[in-house]
Amino acid sequence: MLRLIGILVTVLAAIAAAIVMWPQFFRLERTWPLAQIVSLRGVVVVVFAAVLLLALLLCLVRALRGFAASIAIIALIAGGVNVAILVARGTGPGTLPAQTESSIRVMTWNTAGDATDAQLIAQTAIAMQADIVALPETTSETGEAVAVAMRELGSPMWAHHESYGDREGYPDWAANSTTLLISPALGDYAVVASTSDGTTNTSSVPSVVAMPVDGTGPIVVAVHAVAPRQSFMADWRDDLQWIADQCAADDVIMAGDFNATVDNMAQLGTGDATLGRCRDVAVQTGIGAVGTWSTEWPALLGTPIDHVMATDAWTPVGAVVLDSLDTSGSDHRPLVVQFEPAR
Repeated sequence: MLRLIGILVTVLAAIAAAIVMWPQFFRLERTWPLAQIVSLRGVVVVVFAAVLLLALLLCLVRALRGFAASIAIIALIAGGVNVAILVARGTGPGTLPAQTESSIRVMTWNTAGDATDAQLIAQTAIAMQADIVALPETTSETGEAVAVAMRELGSPMWAHHESYGDREGYPDWAANSTTLLISPALGDYAVVASTSDGTTNTSSVPSVVAMPVDGTGPIVVAVHAVAPRQSFMADWRDDLQWIADQCAADDVIMAGDFNATVDNMAQLGTGDATLGRCRDVAVQTGIGAVGTWSTEWPALLGTPIDHVMATDAWTPVGAVVLDSLDTSGSDHRPLVVQFEPAR
């Protein structure tokens, strides 16, 4: 009887490990709690390593040796597969090449509202020579202050905003607003009208869609999807689908806090793209496993939920996650990407 129970537990452990390794195969990548678990592959590796160590210790007990050896093999394979996925996506550190006349740089940083000083945001954007800056959880007042500071430092930006106002139950919540800064060198942009019911925007926290006034240049989307808390899973899934739908044109650049990793985005891309027709730049440039949240954790144990994506109109030539600002106040790290126009 004990042997049968051991076999059953081993089989169940193998199935559970397979689901955790690649929930996309089972179409569970956007299902609670697997959506959250797969977003933390670095932590999953540590857990499997701990299980492996415990199983090896249990192998010293003769009565448990067969069962423990089976569990150890499962943990070794599952942990190894997760390590391989992380390495394939890229563990950084990432670099940015020298800019050219045709290149543009895009920075995204969830600033956690007033937790991050506007002057610091401006200085960071200028130091990174950013042409487009997506700032989820940044109020219009803070966004304007950033734009003014950048202008005074010699790098003017047009500031665009989307706000859901003081929503019931969430008064004075910075996540009710998103700011998008675009350099005048890229031309004039206008924000597409949206609503807060999720039909023409993300459901609970706003995104900004800006289009070039003269039709020349990329459509720019500053993204903020709702976090996948258990009670918001349906809204979160709808947000990811809405974001994917924004990348249907030939020339689109999206940046922001997607509150999802590329694992969660399976089945939402066209062809081999990540979301809609957009591809994730961090994965393309070898830093796709570097966590942008939370700054309280080492980058490889964090989760890469902040992204910059673009269609084939743009070729990514470099990207970097800035971990030097972990004590700035925000719980997110900035991500900076450099593009060249596709030839």
